[in-house]
Amino acid sequence: MVRTPLTSEERERGERLGRLLREARGGRSMTDVAAHAGISAETLRKIETGRAPTPAFFTVAALADALGLSMDQLVVRCAPLAA
Repeated sequence: MVRTPLTSEERERGERLGRLLREARGGRSMTDVAAHAGISAETLRKIETGRAPTPAFFTVAALADALGLSMDQLVVRCAPLAA
């Protein structure tokens, strides 16, 4: 299966998500948050750095739960920037 290249908007949204997750993680270790969300630390690292800009919905939901964020907060803060 061939993946369609990501648009610049999708890449930017992934970078915003990564920044938001890093900020929310604060002083907690990446390993601790990843374990609580049921994902690998490497997966979290890729999401936080924007190397995985379109993580699965259930991964984002698990991370939001682990970090005490609501999905509403994520949607608002990761929405495309107004032109």
